[in-house]
Amino acid sequence: MAKKQVQEMSFLDHLEDLRWHLIRSTLAVVIVGIGAFFAKSFIFDTILLGPKKSDFFTYEFFCNISKSLGFDETFCTGEIPFEIQSRTMAGQFSAHIWTSIWAGFIIAFPYILYELWKFISPGLYEKERKSSKGFIFIASFLFFIGVLFGYYIIAPLSINFLGSYQVSAAIHNDIDIGSYISTIRASVIAAGLIFELPILIYFLTKMGLVTPEFLKKYRKFALVIVLILSAIITPPDVTSQVVVAIPILILYQVSIRVSRIVIKRQEKKLKEDE
Repeated sequence: MAKKQVQEMSFLDHLEDLRWHLIRSTLAVVIVGIGAFFAKSFIFDTILLGPKKSDFFTYEFFCNISKSLGFDETFCTGEIPFEIQSRTMAGQFSAHIWTSIWAGFIIAFPYILYELWKFISPGLYEKERKSSKGFIFIASFLFFIGVLFGYYIIAPLSINFLGSYQVSAAIHNDIDIGSYISTIRASVIAAGLIFELPILIYFLTKMGLVTPEFLKKYRKFALVIVLILSAIITPPDVTSQVVVAIPILILYQVSIRVSRIVIKRQEKKLKEDE
């Protein structure tokens, strides 16, 4: 029977080890964040302010799709009628600092996963480590796909709807820079973490907390949760909710498949041991 390749460590030794992994991860975020700080023009003018422009890729894409389906210009976006302003003395500087930190976190995410993997891998069996070699790549890939989905789908839908919404023509929308950036940040980070669902299900299955049968049995409840989640992170219109719900449901189906593979491997290993 395979043995875990790990030395006996006390609880305090594990805490000390974890502390250094966290320190290195934080340093990576800070270093990348410093680089993002000096890329101010690209991050703000091109990336963050991109979804506010009427010629943004997402708006043109949905416009072309709607025209090809014969909906005329129903889904075409005109000029988004709001201005972004800074209402505090340090508003723009604070937005610059925090945006750089979050950019550092997103870009350094694979390295953060690497440090996490270095912390947990000594406690795994040799076969488990070999079968999980692609963990960092797959988890990073899913995270960045989620980030792109949040940036190109969720954020534009939210900005277009909320920025254009008016209770009265006499009220003009002047959006604070912090509120605008937090909308994009929440969309991007939330989508990135949601796309980690297959990875989460993988480890929950390994720990025996979920099974494919459990996931299939409660699929209807998962559908309701997905729709509620879509309603929370998107504007309250049906089209946006459906657009966001579809990839999450696909991820749920992929998670069932992942759970089934894990169970089959565990059963195979059990037979080999017997």
